[in-house]
Amino acid sequence: MRIQSIAIVFLVGIIPIPFVSWSLIQTYNQKAVNQRISELQRQGNSLANLLQTTGYLSNKDIPEVNSEISQIAGVYEGRIIIVNNNLNIIKDTYGLEEGKTLIAEVVIKTLRGTTTPFHNKNKNYIEMAIPITHNTTKEIMGVIVMIFSTKNIVAISDMLSQKAIIMFITMIILIFVFAFFYSAVLTKPLKRLRNAIGHLTEGYMDDEISISGFHEIDLISNSLNQMLLKMKNLEKSRQEFVSNVSHELKTPLTSVKVLADSLLMQENVAPELYREFLVDIAEEIERENKIINDLLSLVKLDKTASDMNIASTNINDLLESVLKRLRPIAKKRNIELVFESFRPVVAEVDEVKLSLAISNLIENAIKYNVEDGWVRVSLNADHKYFYVKVADSGIGIPEEAQDFIFDRFYRVDKARSRGTGGTGLGLSITKNAIHMHKGAIKVYSKENEGTTFTVRVPINYIV
Repeated sequence: MRIQSIAIVFLVGIIPIPFVSWSLIQTYNQKAVNQRISELQRQGNSLANLLQTTGYLSNKDIPEVNSEISQIAGVYEGRIIIVNNNLNIIKDTYGLEEGKTLIAEVVIKTLRGTTTPFHNKNKNYIEMAIPITHNTTKEIMGVIVMIFSTKNIVAISDMLSQKAIIMFITMIILIFVFAFFYSAVLTKPLKRLRNAIGHLTEGYMDDEISISGFHEIDLISNSLNQMLLKMKNLEKSRQEFVSNVSHELKTPLTSVKVLADSLLMQENVAPELYREFLVDIAEEIERENKIINDLLSLVKLDKTASDMNIASTNINDLLESVLKRLRPIAKKRNIELVFESFRPVVAEVDEVKLSLAISNLIENAIKYNVEDGWVRVSLNADHKYFYVKVADSGIGIPEEAQDFIFDRFYRVDKARSRGTGGTGLGLSITKNAIHMHKGAIKVYSKENEGTTFTVRVPINYIV
């Protein structure tokens, strides 16, 4: 990890340097050559004007003009050749070609009115021709050929290249050192994070991860702590669930054993007492059977969504069927059971699982209600969801208990729940069934004022 960090920082820092250096040197070369050409053009035009006004092409023995020509050639370390319109060389600062004829393309083009500077990059010189034009007639009377070296420009460019190389090497060393220490700073919290995760995998889940560093490291640390908290809560919930299952399954068996032992310890038991004990034993067995059935339902609902038997279902008919099954229970306590449908609803659901969920809500509303109370079930829908509301006039749920009522085996009033035959699994089963439909369930309740459960389920099943 650290080597990769060093390599990344190193490459990011180094790669641009050669390109920047090359670009700067090329820019300098271009600007230096253009500036030299511009200076030579200016000097050539000035010299051409001087030659025309002094009549130098007719009489070259003018000391002041010759001195000016030599001075320009010396300053720019070059050669100046002056040619008349007959191509005869009037003046050569090298003194090699005077009196000869110069037939060159650059001279002929200039006499015809075309002139372009030429820069030979291989041999490092600039060649340009300046026309000598008569002020009045504008006739081209001759040509000044100027040949100047660019070796000084090349020398400066080479010097800049050497300095760029030195700077490049220096930057390599500095960036490498910086990358080395920076990667150490970067990877140090990551190593601590890796060690902390390794500590967790060994089973030490009670230790909180506290790693400071970059903002992203802090975010990862916080996320891991949140995940750790959820894992702890899950483990605690699992342990409580196992403990509750053991307790709930053991309690009816203990009661059965106590009742059976009582019968066995007595001789000549009266038939009435014998029957009473058997009724109690039957009730405990039925209670055990309820717990086992609810546990089996919960296990089925804990399976993946692939076990969902989704089909297009008339929700109005489904609710009518559930209510029809529960009306006898409500009638025994003189509880009014009312169903209100605002519109026909057809949705993609697992009919068995949804019926189980709604049935648990309505059955609880009946069980934990007051005598001569009421339970109202309503159905509504919009373009995306359908809503089932189960409201009752019952005993209500304390506010501090409302966050736990969907936990397995949780009971608000354990004595009352057992008295009504509850196992503490109904709401957990309901929540699981609703979530398997990608839905949501909410509770609104106040003690002694009743409870309202609201279920929201998508009309079209979401895979």
